Amino acid sequence: MPTGLLALALGGFGIGLTEFVIMGLLPEVAADFGVSEASAGWFISGYALAVVVGALGLTAAVTRLDRKPVLATLLVLFIVGNLLAATASDYWPMMLGRVIAALAHGAFFGIGAVVAADMVAPAKRAGAIALMFTGLTAANVLGVPFGTLLGQAAGWRATFWAITVIGVVALAGILALVPATAGTRGQAGGLRRELQAFRSGQVWLSIAVTILGFGGMFGAFTYIAYTLTEVSGFAATTVPWLLIVFGVGLFAGNTLGGKAADRNVDRTLLVVLAVLGAVLVAFALTAGNQVLTVASLVLMGGFGFATVPGLQMRVMKYASNAPTLASGANIGAFNVGNALGAWLGGVTITAGLGYTSPIWAGAGITLLGLAVMAFAAAAARRSDAPGPVEVPERAGDPLPAR
Repeated sequence: MPTGLLALALGGFGIGLTEFVIMGLLPEVAADFGVSEASAGWFISGYALAVVVGALGLTAAVTRLDRKPVLATLLVLFIVGNLLAATASDYWPMMLGRVIAALAHGAFFGIGAVVAADMVAPAKRAGAIALMFTGLTAANVLGVPFGTLLGQAAGWRATFWAITVIGVVALAGILALVPATAGTRGQAGGLRRELQAFRSGQVWLSIAVTILGFGGMFGAFTYIAYTLTEVSGFAATTVPWLLIVFGVGLFAGNTLGGKAADRNVDRTLLVVLAVLGAVLVAFALTAGNQVLTVASLVLMGGFGFATVPGLQMRVMKYASNAPTLASGANIGAFNVGNALGAWLGGVTITAGLGYTSPIWAGAGITLLGLAVMAFAAAAARRSDAPGPVEVPERAGDPLPAR
């Protein structure tokens, strides 16, 4: 295993922690700034939307540049954003810090996925991408729960100070361990060549599946702290430990999903999205039962993140000649899904539908994603199918009837 993959995973850990830890601290942040749950939820939605801007805008701006220094620069931007969040005294400075940190997110994972895939043999690329995203899952298994505990014990700003330090360590890891030539294969051509990848209908279908499939899981997860305390009846102090349970599912799903996607991407995505939709429906129906809630958390995390390597690999497969911008766009699509899920969850709560309503909304979005994936897979099979074999006519054969 190339050690550079560990450096990418370390960067993914810090960025994943920034994205997800606020969910466990959302009640504390909302109370500190004196805003509603839905208003605090915009720290999540706003972050996700800024990821989209960075994934497209920053990635497009750096297509001709060497990828290692670009990754390092993105981590510097990430560090600055978290410093602003840690020192924010009001709602809007906090939002600014979230946005700045988010700008680095999409471009880092988009470019990092290309770099990771370039470090290994073609048959192992989905696994390499999954390893890079292991940092993201580790952030949920370890970082989010302990970040939540730190925030509850020492104030939520202490968590963002810790994330800033992690960003510095991740920057050192990128500089020390990622080869200077990683991700440079097929780099020539610049923005015009990268944009040609979007002529593929399968690239657009893959992006749509990413938005809907991942958005469904995220919609259910955004307000999970309220679901666990207000519906399932868990004490607020148990939420960090329940997030560890969720994170174990993420880790297992990401790893196994990557291995399955290396064998067959489309089949893996179809099965995983179908099961995820069923898990979310079951969770919404049984959220009042604590034992079943714990089981649902594991399964939701597992099948939710089992989609990630396949979704990223699929868009890179159909943009194989110019994958960088398409890869970044798909990272943006993950976060459009995040924003969509968080927004719909906030709408349903504000409408008075209760704290299980985001889970129902997530189930609906996921099943819509499954339908799009089924259409995309069928279209891909038709385009790959061989055409009819024409037998050449021989001299003296009778002419075919007209």
